[in-house]
Amino acid sequence: MNLRPFAFLMLAVLLITGLSRVALTSLWYSRVEHSDALSFVLTQGLRFDLVLLGMLLAPAIMLIPLLASNALTFGSWKQILALYVAIIIMVVAFMEMATPAFIEQFDARPNVLFFEYIGHPKELLGTLWGAYRWQLLAGVPIVLAVGFAMQRLVIHMMHTAIPMPLIVALPLTVLLLLTSVALARSTLDHRPVNPSTVALTNDSLVNDLALNSTYTVAYAAYELRHEEDGGVRYGNMPDALALNIVRREMHIPENSFLDVHSTWHRTIPAKPITAGSPDRPLNLVIILEESLGAEFVGSLGGLDLTPNIDALREEGLSFDNLFATGTRSVRGIEAVTTGFLPTPSRSVVKLSKSQRNFFTLGSVLKEHGYDTSFIYGGEAHFDNMRRFFVNNGFDTIVDEKDYRNPVFTGSWGVSDEDLFDKAHQTFDKLSDKPFFSLVFSSSNHTPFEFPDGRIELFDKEKQTVNNAVKYADYALGEYFRRARQSSYWDNTVFLVVADHNSRVYGADLVPVKRFHIPAVVVGAGIQARHYEKVASQIDLPPTLLSLIGLQAETPMPGRDLTQLPEEIPGRAIMQFNDIQAYMEADKVVVMQKGVPSQEFRYDGNHLTDARQPDARLNDIATAHATWASATYENGQYKVSTRLAASQ
Repeated sequence: MNLRPFAFLMLAVLLITGLSRVALTSLWYSRVEHSDALSFVLTQGLRFDLVLLGMLLAPAIMLIPLLASNALTFGSWKQILALYVAIIIMVVAFMEMATPAFIEQFDARPNVLFFEYIGHPKELLGTLWGAYRWQLLAGVPIVLAVGFAMQRLVIHMMHTAIPMPLIVALPLTVLLLLTSVALARSTLDHRPVNPSTVALTNDSLVNDLALNSTYTVAYAAYELRHEEDGGVRYGNMPDALALNIVRREMHIPENSFLDVHSTWHRTIPAKPITAGSPDRPLNLVIILEESLGAEFVGSLGGLDLTPNIDALREEGLSFDNLFATGTRSVRGIEAVTTGFLPTPSRSVVKLSKSQRNFFTLGSVLKEHGYDTSFIYGGEAHFDNMRRFFVNNGFDTIVDEKDYRNPVFTGSWGVSDEDLFDKAHQTFDKLSDKPFFSLVFSSSNHTPFEFPDGRIELFDKEKQTVNNAVKYADYALGEYFRRARQSSYWDNTVFLVVADHNSRVYGADLVPVKRFHIPAVVVGAGIQARHYEKVASQIDLPPTLLSLIGLQAETPMPGRDLTQLPEEIPGRAIMQFNDIQAYMEADKVVVMQKGVPSQEFRYDGNHLTDARQPDARLNDIATAHATWASATYENGQYKVSTRLAASQ
């Protein structure tokens, strides 16, 4: 038997990953240099490339006694080994070639988000073709050609090889397998190395550069196994203690809670509906704007792209220091429709235990006689939205197939103009019944497609994020001009809020500045006011229930910001890949898996080292992370839990 293909595979993988790491380090060298981490990235990078090789070699090694020691199967062995080597090299090459674009979008090597898009080929291919066309046209043929060449080369290497006697194959297999396991573990400690091993700088991208993209995707797939158990936790706080801290931090009367085992409680609205109020409750409309960070909003110190949002911010209740809970749309949906806290797992919109009977604004408002709907311009099955909403209190789902003769259709569905026209028509027909609707825009999404002739372009090239933001603001403004003349305007409270920023990146462990998003509440009875404390997306649902005057029973741990005592500092919770930050005023606790938490100060732009550790804040941060995982795992956020607690 010829072992040259194994040596060739090792050399090829090390060459691909090593050259890729050098290229990536060059592209983001300023951040590597700022962290003084060049030697760290290169040495740990080689270590994790060997870890990957240990994982990749093991399956082929185990086949040696079965196929390589028998003359009858040796021909098949040569073909299988050649194909295996070719596929591995193609996969590794493809992952490294895809990495720069992924980093540009998510500021991380390919991770669990890589799987999020695979199940939606229409949106994935539309985005890739629109934004990365030339990379695809050049990269795919190169990868295929490399794979074909590698297969032919390995077959040539094995041309003169002969079967190995079983008496030699067995001990050789054991020796090679032990070597493979040693490479994969890369340590004599109780547990093998993992991404936490390289979580040594305050820049998560620099830490990621010390890995390789095939490994990060494989590890993400491994970690998905833990999601249905509430996800991997930060720290080891007991669930009961975490619950008590979370309840305390809600800052509501103790007698509001329905029991001592959960956060289910009765809300006390700022303006409750009384006998002297209008005959019917106020409508509620949440307009979730795709990828619209504060950096694009002039009145929040960003680019002058959103005159209509700026005008709304002076008219209603504007949240000047609101922070998103995550970097994906489903994380924003999770926050504004369920009030659930972010976790290291995916959003509850996608997890199995939350697909039925999970608390949402739709479920609670439906109980109070509201018509409930989700209105979207794309395909509602994307990110499992349709299933989640249908099973959790939303009566009507409107998506791309429900639009007749739209003015424009792009990769992600119809334009925001079409979306708001459909929303307006839907609401106008419901003037005699209270309604709640989540309206989710999509025009401001890569590859930034929108109709011609609507705006004066900010950038010369049309399909840019700045132009897409400006168009999204234009469509929003046109909608509000129509809504003000409608039959439902005087009875409706509107929230306009971003789901997340367009790109979340930076040299901090958690780039807090990129989580800053706009939000404003306007409509019936809303007085102009700027709320200047730090706030979180999870605070919006309880605040909205208060503003529409609804007394309800909910498990939401967010705060009603209309009634939060002045002396209580604001707080926000942010999930950045597998890192979570808890911010109270300007203090930030950053938690990572398998790594002690760190504390910083936020100066409005970056995280700086905290002068004095705050044990109290660390406990609060750990408690919220622990509560979220435990509550999902134990089903304490389900409506059935409320019914049991009320008895």
